[in-house]
Amino acid sequence: MRRAYYHCARCPQSFIPYDEALGLRDSISPGFRPLVCLAGTLLPFADAAEDIVRRYTGVRLSASTVLRCTEAEGERLRAQLRCGRMIEPTQKEPGWTKPREGGEPAADVGLDAFSVPMQGMRAGPAEHRMLYTAVVYTPDKKHHRYWVDFELDVLAEQLRPQLRACGLKDVGQLVAITDGGNGLEEALHRHLSDKLSTVLDWYHAAEHLSDFAAVRFGANDDARRSWADEAKGLLYERGGEVLLTHRRAVELPAGAKPEVVEELRTLIGYVENNRHRTDYPGYRAKDWDIGSGPTEAGCKIIGERLKGSGMRWVEDGAATVGALRALYVSGGKLWDGFWSQAYTRAA
Repeated sequence: MRRAYYHCARCPQSFIPYDEALGLRDSISPGFRPLVCLAGTLLPFADAAEDIVRRYTGVRLSASTVLRCTEAEGERLRAQLRCGRMIEPTQKEPGWTKPREGGEPAADVGLDAFSVPMQGMRAGPAEHRMLYTAVVYTPDKKHHRYWVDFELDVLAEQLRPQLRACGLKDVGQLVAITDGGNGLEEALHRHLSDKLSTVLDWYHAAEHLSDFAAVRFGANDDARRSWADEAKGLLYERGGEVLLTHRRAVELPAGAKPEVVEELRTLIGYVENNRHRTDYPGYRAKDWDIGSGPTEAGCKIIGERLKGSGMRWVEDGAATVGALRALYVSGGKLWDGFWSQAYTRAA
C-alpha cells in the first residue's frame, strides 16, 4: 500500500499521517497489536518476540519492538484509568450486583504492595520500590478487578470510579481487608469513607503470634507450638480485645532476654493498634472474608512478570507493564474490553 511520507530535516522526525488514521504504530496493525502486547505482558520481551509472536504467527519482531508496543499501550491504559474512565467488559457481569445472602458485603476491597527491582544510573542496580496493588472482588470470588500504581493515593483514588463501573455505589456495603501495612487503611478511609468496615488479614495477625512464640521459646518446638496455638485460638474464637487482655497478663521469666521483652512489646502494640478490626468471631458470623487471599494472589501473579531473574526496571516501564498485567489478571472480558474500545492516545 502506498501512502504519503513526510520527513522534517530540522527535527529530524518522519511522519506517515495515514498510518495514524489506520491505527498503525511501529508498523503493527490494530488487529495484531493486542497479541504483541499480550506476549509482552506474559513473558520477558525477548521471549515474547521469539516464543509467542514468531512461533505462533510467523511474524518476526525484535524484543525492542515488543517492549515499545507493550509500554505504549500500558501507558494508554494508565492514562485512561487516572482520568476515571474505566474499562467496560465485553459481556455484562451481573454477579457484581446480585443480592447477597445474610450479612455478606456487596464486595471486598484489598490493598497491598510488593517490591520491584529498579534500575539506577548507567543501568546499575537501585533500591527496590513498592508497587501498590488494589483489588475489588465479589464474596464468591468469581469476579475481580486489579490495578496497580507506585503512588498509593493515586491508586486509592481510582477505587470509586472502579466501584461505580462494577455497579457498586454504596460504600457502606463494602468490607476492606489489608495486612496492616503502613498507610493502607488510612488511604482507604481517605478515598472511600472514614466509616469503611475494615478487617485485619487473619493470616498476617496469626503470623505475628508465631513470630513471638519463635523468639520466646526458641528451639523448644512443643512449647512454641502450644503457645502459638493457644493465642491463635483466642484471636480466632474471641477476637483481638480478649487476646490483648490475655497477652498483657503474660509474665516473662526473670532474666528474659532483651529481644524477648522487645518482641512481646511489639506484639502487644500490634494488637493494640489493630484491635478495631480483629473481631473475627463477629466477622465470621456475618459471612465476611477474613483473609486477603485474592490480594496476595494478585501481588504474586502481577509480580511474577516484574521480578524475574535478572530483571530491573525504570519506574515508567514497570508501571505500564504492571498495569497491563493487572488488566489481564482481571479476566478475559476486561482485557478484550480494553482492545475493543475506540482508540485514544495516552495523555
